[in-house]
Amino acid sequence: MKIDFLINRMSGGGAERVVSLLANYLVEKGHKIRIITFQDTDKYYLDPKIERIKLHKHPLFQSVVVNGFFQLFNFYRKKKNRPDVMSSHICLLSYMTIPIAKIFGLKLIISEHTNHIQVTSFARRFLRTYLYPLADAVTILTKFDQEYFSTRNKNVWLMPNPCPFDIIEELNGREEKKEILAIGDLNRYENKGFDNLIDISASLLKKYPHWMVKIVGEGDEGQKVLMERAKQLGISSNIIFTGHRTDIQQLLRDSAIFVLTSKYEGMPMTLLEAMSQGACCISFDCISGPSDIITHNENGLLIEDQNVEEMRLGLEKLITNADLRKRLKSNAPASMEQFTITNVGDRWESLLEQVNR
Repeated sequence: MKIDFLINRMSGGGAERVVSLLANYLVEKGHKIRIITFQDTDKYYLDPKIERIKLHKHPLFQSVVVNGFFQLFNFYRKKKNRPDVMSSHICLLSYMTIPIAKIFGLKLIISEHTNHIQVTSFARRFLRTYLYPLADAVTILTKFDQEYFSTRNKNVWLMPNPCPFDIIEELNGREEKKEILAIGDLNRYENKGFDNLIDISASLLKKYPHWMVKIVGEGDEGQKVLMERAKQLGISSNIIFTGHRTDIQQLLRDSAIFVLTSKYEGMPMTLLEAMSQGACCISFDCISGPSDIITHNENGLLIEDQNVEEMRLGLEKLITNADLRKRLKSNAPASMEQFTITNVGDRWESLLEQVNR
């Protein structure tokens, strides 16, 4: 099958990582895969058998979507360039891909990478209400979105993100560092809840001074704000900002606790990664995502959404209870089987075959 993945860029981000994982998996299954982008450079590894199409020239308008429409139209105008199925990622790109699919009679799958209340602009509401019914299928990340999108398209598939890491098999003998680990874009510190994490950690780090909070991610402006807040609270010596790291798996295996403090998520890749490596996880039960991954007190702890006092108590419980940490760590990897690239990739292959009939 000839499959085109269409996404604005491949220069970083959760949706981009998902596209790279799916494309790599499907090309190994014998499909002819192309990834089409409209700006920026590539960040994620792509199998050499994947064809990259970069429609990055935008001579007419400032809008990537408008320019991209004409670039894609000209590309697909040649019949030899048309795929069996288009797979469109990132919501607003659908303003380009849905009309193109209809013009050329192509099969189209639209993939949502956020929950439906995360961004409620007029542009997104219009798109989902009036254009999504024209797609051949829509994929969503969590059960939270099932009812909403099922009223807008007759063929909605629950398709979680695949975990990019292999599930760890052996936990015995691992020494953990007294670290609380968080991962994310520092410039989005408010959305990721890193500002709350600094505040929550203040009393804990003073009470347990041998513990550290390690925040992994890039973002100079956000880091400056967070460092200043840590300094004001007198805990700057216990907060580590690592910047970008390529050894995420090892960091997850080494840290005693992984924390997710996001105000909203679609399907948090960092939480999937953490649990696949046997991390002891604690997360706010934000509107979608964490509750599809964590079963409370079995493979992690779920805390009432944005209840900072309950999060502080939960973290202290984990800090002081090594047996609880050990139990949650041991249960985490086995619960990740449904998120392996094999399982998610096979579901994608079934969807593609259904759409292409």
